[in-house]
Amino acid sequence: MSLLTVVPLAVVMVAGPQLLSAIFLATSEQWRRNSAAYVGGAALSIGLVVTLAYFLATGSRSAGASNTTLTWVVVATLLVAAVNVYRTRETAEPPAWMGKLTGGNPRFAFRLGFLLLGFFPTDILTSVAVGTSLSSEGAPLLDATGFLLVTLLFLSTPSLAVLSLGERAERFLPRARDWMTDNAWVVNEAVIGIFLALTLT
Repeated sequence: MSLLTVVPLAVVMVAGPQLLSAIFLATSEQWRRNSAAYVGGAALSIGLVVTLAYFLATGSRSAGASNTTLTWVVVATLLVAAVNVYRTRETAEPPAWMGKLTGGNPRFAFRLGFLLLGFFPTDILTSVAVGTSLSSEGAPLLDATGFLLVTLLFLSTPSLAVLSLGERAERFLPRARDWMTDNAWVVNEAVIGIFLALTLT
C-alpha cells in the first residue's frame, strides 16, 4: 500500500477517542508503561482484524455487484452516523472510562488499546477495508505492515512528544486534550467525512 493511501487510513484509525486516550495516558503517572501497553494492545487488535478480513475475503471473493452494494451500505451508515453526531453535539458526554485514564495502569491501558482500535466502529471498517483490499488485489498480507506502523506511530505521538520535548509537551498536551474533549463532535464529523471520502473513492 502506498503512503498516500496509508496516511488517511491511519488518520481515521486514531482520530477521536483513540488519540485522546493516548494523550491522557501520556500525561498519567505511569505514562511510559501505560503508553507502551496501549500501543501494544492496539497493535494486536489491528493485526488480528486485518488478518481475519484478509483471509475471509480470500476464501470467499465477492462479485462486483455485491461489493457495490456493500459500499453503499457503508456510505448510508456513515451518513446516518454523521447526522446523529451533529444532532447530539450539545448533549454528548465523554465516556465514563475516560475519567480513569490519568490514574490507570498498564493492564487497563493494554485492554483499552485492544478494544478501541479493534472494535470501534470506524476502526473495524478501516481494518476490514485494508484486509479485503489487499486480498482483492492479490497482494500479500505483509503489505498491511505500513498501515499498521503508521497507525501505531500516530498513537505514539503524545508519548514521543513528552520524551523529546519534556515540559513543553507536558504543558501543551493537557490543552490539546481539553480542546479535543470539548470539541469531540467536530473530531467525529471529520473522521466520518474522511472515511466517507475514502469509501467513495
